[in-house]
Amino acid sequence: MKINWGTGIVLAFIAFISFILFFVVRMSMDNKANHDLVTENYYRAELGYQNEIDAENNARRKEVELKLETTGEGVKLIFPNTLNSEDIKGTVSLYRPSNKHLDFEMPISLSQDYLLIPNNRLLDGRWDIKVSWKYQDEAYLYKKKISYHQNK
Repeated sequence: MKINWGTGIVLAFIAFISFILFFVVRMSMDNKANHDLVTENYYRAELGYQNEIDAENNARRKEVELKLETTGEGVKLIFPNTLNSEDIKGTVSLYRPSNKHLDFEMPISLSQDYLLIPNNRLLDGRWDIKVSWKYQDEAYLYKKKISYHQNK
């Protein structure tokens, strides 16, 4: 049977489309290509984003920036000593971009002007720290990306 040039073009298109569909199906079924959203409830978190911006601006405007210090015991979050540490309430969230199972959150309860995040809760690598707290009915927010390495 002789194939003319029109039939050859149609067969080439069919082969090309089959090739592309094979890779689309293969990549959608592969677990290596599984991309999760950054947060589980992304759209709900987006609605509170303006509140976060206001809280960050509050911290800058009132000069209540936190300091981070790495020690042999872990990471110290040092609050300004101008604040009464017993009136500070909130949470510290640590987010690990490479593995969501390592993410954790801890409440802020201070007896001194710092909060210690112990070594046994942190692995070496990149962490995003988000400290959200209230002091005298004002909301404050501190965000920082750190690369943590335990002192051995």
